[in-house]
Amino acid sequence: MKITSWNVNSVRARILNIKDYIKLSNPDILMIQEIKTEDKSFPYTDFERLGYNSYVYGQKSYNGVAFISKKEINQIETDFIKDPKKQSRVITANVINKSVKIKLINIYVPNGNPVNTEKYTYKLNWLNSFIKKIKKLLLTNKNVIIGGDFNVIPEKNDVYDYKKYENDALFKLEIRKKYQELMNLGFHDIYRYFNKDKTEYTFWDYMAGSWQKNNGLRIDHFLVSNNLLNNIKRININKKPRGKVKPSDHTPVELEIN
Repeated sequence: MKITSWNVNSVRARILNIKDYIKLSNPDILMIQEIKTEDKSFPYTDFERLGYNSYVYGQKSYNGVAFISKKEINQIETDFIKDPKKQSRVITANVINKSVKIKLINIYVPNGNPVNTEKYTYKLNWLNSFIKKIKKLLLTNKNVIIGGDFNVIPEKNDVYDYKKYENDALFKLEIRKKYQELMNLGFHDIYRYFNKDKTEYTFWDYMAGSWQKNNGLRIDHFLVSNNLLNNIKRININKKPRGKVKPSDHTPVELEIN
């Protein structure tokens, strides 16, 4: 089973690139973030024509998450946490893989910038609520995969120049500790699990030639619970979509499960 996570930065603006990616990569489940559209405006038909069903938690102009799946998924929920701002940032589903029920959690964590503002406080509170809910979930299901745009740079080798981000909400120590707190519940950052010291990125800003200079960040992740660790075959950061015309500033992360 192949599960891909991708912040598409507007599903309608990137629809051609997304369809091309699906045709070439053939994921079983595509978890997308920052769809930037309400449910009623989502391009369901485009994905139906490719053999995929869409499960959407949208929002006008901002945020929004969705599953695009050719594999049967069920128990779709959009109320995993209580978001004080009522922003569309989490959608969950169950999928059966070789008789194992896996909880898939697709997230778009708040950016949090600038620090020392309400946006940063919102990010901290959001992460605290999410961690609390994950603790509760693990009491009933220890087969969990969390994927999405975490807006967290975990370590120094996950950014082209960490010194530039020391007071940024993506790399601030307090935020990185929250990421570690989440992993300490019984998860592995699966990219780092397979690639101990390798430096690859999932995001390149549109400004200042970041893509051409490879001035990137690794902020899109898959966290896999310990129970599923031996079932993970590989993880891949697919950079090709970032080099397309009118690309998202993020690129897909691909997880393969035996």
